Amino acid sequence: MKRFVEVHYTVKDGMRESFYHALQESGIPAASRAESGNEKYEYYFHPENENELLLLEIWTTPEAAEQHMQTAHFKKLGELKQEYVTNTAFRRFEFPDEG
Repeated sequence: MKRFVEVHYTVKDGMRESFYHALQESGIPAASRAESGNEKYEYYFHPENENELLLLEIWTTPEAAEQHMQTAHFKKLGELKQEYVTNTAFRRFEFPDEG
């Protein structure tokens, strides 16, 4: 059973680019992609809302996604969110493996 996670970050006015660059510089995306069980970890800029950043994640199992939330880089994400983010909304979906 795979887990798909959709995360919408609402950032402080005009801070989306700064937040995105801080994420990249911190190594959070690279460390997350390198985790066992990660299949996708990508950020996207909302085309109509300059204060929204979207993150899409796919994990091979719900357990892999839960393990991700125990990592040092996930904790670093929390610190960056305090500086840049005003709201975080997420949805989780689970679906069977194909094949």
